[in-house]
Amino acid sequence: MDDTPTFSQRHGYTPPEQEIIVRYDAPDWLRSLIIRIAYDSQLSPSDVREILCNLLLEEPDSNNWSEFPNIDNEAQALLSGAEWFQVYDFVEIIARRFQPKALKPQLQDFTKKLNDAFRRKGVGWQLMDGKLEIRGPEIFEQSVREAQVTLEQTGRQVAHNEIHQALTDLSKRPDPDITGAIQHAMAALECVARDVTGDDKSTLGDLLKKHPGTLPPPLDAALSKIWGFASDQGRHLRESQVPDIKEAELVVGLAGSLATYLVKKFSARSTG
Repeated sequence: MDDTPTFSQRHGYTPPEQEIIVRYDAPDWLRSLIIRIAYDSQLSPSDVREILCNLLLEEPDSNNWSEFPNIDNEAQALLSGAEWFQVYDFVEIIARRFQPKALKPQLQDFTKKLNDAFRRKGVGWQLMDGKLEIRGPEIFEQSVREAQVTLEQTGRQVAHNEIHQALTDLSKRPDPDITGAIQHAMAALECVARDVTGDDKSTLGDLLKKHPGTLPPPLDAALSKIWGFASDQGRHLRESQVPDIKEAELVVGLAGSLATYLVKKFSARSTG
């Protein structure tokens, strides 16, 4: 593996991040790309074939002996025939294989190259700590990650876990748990609002009415409408009104941003 920095790496040039075009799918070019990245991270075609045979409950072809092209062709064919969500299962299995401490450099290399490729090619996933999580637009990523860090650093573990669960629900394969993501995101925000106001019984909607000034107007009115939308979509679901993934991402991102805002606002007050 050649780690010599390229021209763009030396000079700090990076391609623009592409709009997400692939999420609940795994086109042929992506399947081939994942295998190439696995090879770059020092897995052999035999290693890849073994993982795929175990995943897909297939028997390796005993007539294939040479790594290239025979076993490589077999591995490519196995992944080509897999369900789209099994392709991402394959990624996580590779990451688990690199979990031993001695293989940490391979895990870091695999993770970096895979995530770089996903961003450049518009794939809506990212490998984080050995697991694939949903990746959204940049503003979504920033708000959710900042919320996770802020909530953890300030000891708000319940709210932190709710945000994490919202991401987990969005990341479920083959079908995301959209209503679950909305519920957990708003639960995180409600938990923070209860904490900063000292009112541990009211719902988020009631908190906004009982504690004016928690958010400056007109954000308080906007949040009240978001709460109503989330309650309608995430709790009082109707057959004719099923939320989609973009709406869920919007709610999760907004909940993360507002939770971070409340923590910082009331932390500043307590130390001011």
